[in-house]
Amino acid sequence: MALSASTQRAENRCLTEGVASTTVTIYGVCALTFMMTMYALEGRHRRYLLAFSLGCLLSSAYGFLSGAWPFGVVEFIWSGIALRRYWSAVPH
Repeated sequence: MALSASTQRAENRCLTEGVASTTVTIYGVCALTFMMTMYALEGRHRRYLLAFSLGCLLSSAYGFLSGAWPFGVVEFIWSGIALRRYWSAVPH
């Protein structure tokens, strides 16, 4: 049974949106895992504070990409806080 052109476009759009959603979810899992790992390690050396700041930026991007803009804003703020802590930390 042949599908009309508009039906095929709708199905292709659904598949594309599903792949994009999955990609954003995988990115989010990786970004949040990185951020939480750096948070756990930040007491070992100040470079982990810098890495935690980067993780917050990555998580912020995930928040905006997934449509959870309040999460994106909060993570962006946390990135600034972590960066400030990095600058004020005493080098080992």
